Amino acid sequence: MTVEQVESWSEGIVGFHARFAHRFGRSEPRERALDYLTGLLAPLERKNGWTLAEQVGQLRPDGVQRLLNHSEWDEDAVRDDVRDFVAETIGAKDGILIGDDTGFLKKGIRSAGVQRQYTGTAGRTENSQIGTFLAYASSKGRALIDRELYLPASWTGDRERCRAAGIGDEVPFATKNEHFRWMLQRAIDARIPFAWVTADEAYGQVKHLRFWLEERRVAHVLATKVNDTVITVRWAEVRVDELIASLPRQAWKRLSGGQGSHGERLYDWARVPIRPVWENGFGHWVLARRSISDPTEIAHYVCYGPVGTRLKDLAKVAAARWAIEESFQVAKNECGLDHYQVRLYRAWYRHITLAMAALAYLTALRAQEAVKGAAPTPRTNSYL
Repeated sequence: MTVEQVESWSEGIVGFHARFAHRFGRSEPRERALDYLTGLLAPLERKNGWTLAEQVGQLRPDGVQRLLNHSEWDEDAVRDDVRDFVAETIGAKDGILIGDDTGFLKKGIRSAGVQRQYTGTAGRTENSQIGTFLAYASSKGRALIDRELYLPASWTGDRERCRAAGIGDEVPFATKNEHFRWMLQRAIDARIPFAWVTADEAYGQVKHLRFWLEERRVAHVLATKVNDTVITVRWAEVRVDELIASLPRQAWKRLSGGQGSHGERLYDWARVPIRPVWENGFGHWVLARRSISDPTEIAHYVCYGPVGTRLKDLAKVAAARWAIEESFQVAKNECGLDHYQVRLYRAWYRHITLAMAALAYLTALRAQEAVKGAAPTPRTNSYL
């Protein structure tokens, strides 16, 4: 990397930090936040309190720990600033909001929300924390824009344990689906530009989430389980897999779901209209995605969108769900999303928010370089 590139990189981080520097009431946490952000973006193998402190010339991690645990600053306001920055840099009218959760493997029992629970990160039940996230994706890039820490009932049912981890008595038990609705509502209230919402079947199979979105006329393509039921155009209640199984061969179309790590994601796709009544210019469908190599492997989706929506439009939205998986991977590998060593509830939100900010900055760089047609810098090769 040239001297000019290093200087540009440093100036860019300072300018980005200035967008939310006013959220820190005092100069010390304000400067610590800049150091923390710089460290998260540095090419360090691990990004914990010690390594981040060493990166900025500190002998001990006390300042870093104070920033996360005790300093006065508004992590939710910073979250909103990061979300607005993402909308400004990669926002588009056809943007897609994506919900999903990811696990953070942990030792011990004191970290807020930790318990033995299933996490897709490990592919099994492990001692972990679970974070629910909202991502934003457009043709210009993708980034994480909101977050919530899942607190199992074993935690919210033990208020003394909660207090020891900094969880206030006012914090209720909430499902991951409730987190998803909270984050979607914040994005809607902030007027973030988007056209569609998507999520995997852990969220999509919940009917009241789909009704909640319909009430707000939010178009969506939500994965669901094979035995989920829908109402057909003839008022019959039927399983989605049975509805798709009745389709003729010519109903299936081979379409690309976009570029993946191994090339184009090609699948066979089909849809069936459902619901006897369509209102306000919106329609309802069951969508199916079938593997080319194994035709018995079929994913199902329940969809709601403008009546003029085409099959390839629904397929594109369904395929966009992978953008949040890619965001998790980059945020963990490049921005230290899962490298934290904190136990307190608020400290988790603070670290995660700053890691999301680092990812948003990388996303903006990618978008800028794409516009310029420039080759990516060595530092961001793995992301770009």
